[in-house]
Amino acid sequence: MPDPSWLWAAFTVTAAAAQTVRNAAQRHLTRDLGTVGATHVRFLFGLPFALVFLAVITAMTGAALPRPSAGFFAWVCTGAAAQITATAMMLAAMRERSFAVTIAYTKTEPVQVALFGLVFLGDRLTLPMAIAIVIATSGVFVMSEQPSRSGSVRPALLGLAAGGFFALSAIGYRGAIVSLADPDFLMAATFTVCAGLLLQSTALSLYLFVRERAVLIAIAREWSASLLAGFMGALASQFWFLGFALTTAANVRTLGLIEVLFAQAVARFAFGQKTTVREVIGIILIVAGVVLLLALQ
Repeated sequence: MPDPSWLWAAFTVTAAAAQTVRNAAQRHLTRDLGTVGATHVRFLFGLPFALVFLAVITAMTGAALPRPSAGFFAWVCTGAAAQITATAMMLAAMRERSFAVTIAYTKTEPVQVALFGLVFLGDRLTLPMAIAIVIATSGVFVMSEQPSRSGSVRPALLGLAAGGFFALSAIGYRGAIVSLADPDFLMAATFTVCAGLLLQSTALSLYLFVRERAVLIAIAREWSASLLAGFMGALASQFWFLGFALTTAANVRTLGLIEVLFAQAVARFAFGQKTTVREVIGIILIVAGVVLLLALQ
């Protein structure tokens, strides 16, 4: 195997690009399936592709499947539940706010990781780090001064909450990968992707069967459109997890900020959404604050 020390960067950029396409596809499905239905699509239709990835890697490497511990399941359950919640909140925000701006809200995730560390773990927060957080937060305020067509702050709050749950999800999934202690990072990452998607698909299918069976029928009708979201979701998860297997979640999520630029391109050329000067300034401040914060780690 070649030295993988540089591969995490390539994996992360690929994941960010795939995730941008997946988010765009899910945004379209939200109109017909609702927030929960569109959230379920990326897991339900992503699972078969993830299993194919696992089968291919097993055949190529000849490696045995890992034997997960109880700790693995605790970590992966945390990551899976947080990701479901984050995705639902993000899609709900997209219904009221532009695609690019919603993605920018969720990209406060690294800042929220630092705040969670301070509150729950007692991690040291220096003055320069606090300044970085203020810069990023000011960007959110600039963007949300006129937060939606209805004048509500709800999209901003949903986007920020989504970023927090995405942060918790990243921590859970990296913990799951590390707990496997598998020397083959390809197998460890792919096995974790499959485990997470299996849990998420099962949980949401059961929920919809009990509470909203009509949504399951609607998902079946939209199967062709859902395939793209499922495939790109599985592809994005595959490469995010490969990045997590090689370096810290903070490094991966920092470089993942490139998704904001991808989202701007999609919003402009696919959805015809114009970005205002206020939104451009806000996005710049958010990205600058997050990058500065992680540069100080």
